[in-house]
Amino acid sequence: MQIQDVFSAYKNDLQEMEKYLDKYLTSEVKLISEVAHHLIDSGGKRFRPLLLLISSKLCDYNGDHRFPMAAVMEFIHTATLLHDDVIDQAIIRRGKTSANNIWGNAASVLVGDFLYSKAFKLLSEVSNMTIISLMSRITNIMSEGEVFQLMKCGDVNITEEEYLEIIEKKTAVLLSAACAAGAILGSAPEDKIDALTRFGYNIGMAFQITDDTLDYIAQEQEFGKSIGKDLEEGKMTLPLIYALKKATIEEKNKAKDLITSKEGHEKVIPLILNLIQKYEGIDYSLQSAAKYIKDARDLLQIFGKRPEIAELNAVAQYVLARRI
Repeated sequence: MQIQDVFSAYKNDLQEMEKYLDKYLTSEVKLISEVAHHLIDSGGKRFRPLLLLISSKLCDYNGDHRFPMAAVMEFIHTATLLHDDVIDQAIIRRGKTSANNIWGNAASVLVGDFLYSKAFKLLSEVSNMTIISLMSRITNIMSEGEVFQLMKCGDVNITEEEYLEIIEKKTAVLLSAACAAGAILGSAPEDKIDALTRFGYNIGMAFQITDDTLDYIAQEQEFGKSIGKDLEEGKMTLPLIYALKKATIEEKNKAKDLITSKEGHEKVIPLILNLIQKYEGIDYSLQSAAKYIKDARDLLQIFGKRPEIAELNAVAQYVLARRI
């Protein structure tokens, strides 16, 4: 089964979810809808809503609450992207001019806040205190991740453990919550909620490691942002962190001087890429992602043989195989 098959299987459910997106993006303030639709309609995969819908079905929940909950995941994800692009001074997002580059930083931040508030409005309508508590905790952790990443921006001495903490807080916890919420809607037993929670966490860790690795190897027209953009923004990611750990003291010092220098991006990236290739930073990162995917798939054994397991395995395989 391929990821396209999974999206096709949930086409109708995702269309129902889209109705909630449209309904809750309506505002008397025209700018809010313009900014929000610019990003939400820009080709996002609806990856988090899909995970929630599959998890709900796996736990035998077919009620209507799965649609607003799927929308909650997309609203929170979109809000973080709007905020990220302001922090990163991004120019491109998903192959399009970023919202902050069109409407300015203030509008992007405020519309991001609007989407957060709409997410919790939807949560109040679902009225499941376990899920409300979960999402309150998760959004708090995500905010911590943003601040921690900001603290580590440009820090050439960041450790692999610190990097993993950042991606856990920024990315993995929301995918974990999407899977957990689906299981909670289905009133699944605690061991199955835990399995799906950890499945989503592992998928999220692999997703972000792969994303960060693609920043050094993907084709720009496929990836939707310029290659080496993370490094240009001061983000030290796993391929480079690993390479620096393996490099000689002389190579480390030279690389760190390059990263912190005023040299042009086009001069620094090729030299850093050479270092990453020499010490197999790409291979190490992709192997790390593959380990998270294996752990994720192993967690599904508790559910036995169900069609939804094949769907979640297809999602897991997509994380490793993707190019965008």
